[in-house]
Amino acid sequence: MNKKENFEGKQLTWPISRKLLYLILEDKVSDVFVCELVWERLFYTRGRTINDWVASLITPSYWSKKFVKAPQIISDRKASVHLTRSIPKEHKQGLKNFLNFKGYKINELYPRRTRRATSVNWLIYWAIENNCFSNDNEIIPIPSSPPVNPAKGHFGDPEIK
Repeated sequence: MNKKENFEGKQLTWPISRKLLYLILEDKVSDVFVCELVWERLFYTRGRTINDWVASLITPSYWSKKFVKAPQIISDRKASVHLTRSIPKEHKQGLKNFLNFKGYKINELYPRRTRRATSVNWLIYWAIENNCFSNDNEIIPIPSSPPVNPAKGHFGDPEIK
């Protein structure tokens, strides 16, 4: 894991706060947004186009060797599994321990929802390791309504594989 000194000069788009993490769990931000939060913290950088993120010199080798271009963490099962495996054992219960998240009900379980939960758990781990949780719960994107079809996601989200 890259420590805070590796990104002190790098401006991250959104600070990680409890309110932001709940927006992800409540499906009030797009899958694309969630991926970008993770990609920034893995030090992928925007390429020539807005949807083209590539590994940088400080992207952890665990990621850059497997994914030269930033993977779709929500829509691609392989990338989600890789994200899960990158969370150390002592941080696997972040949702429960840090957010007191009880999980989804059986009828709310969809691959994209469980992958979003994995992303939140990874973001918790990352923020703890880098000592950079924000207490400012006002710096968040404008929430959207949850998608009409939670299995498909928000307009513009990649198709779930």
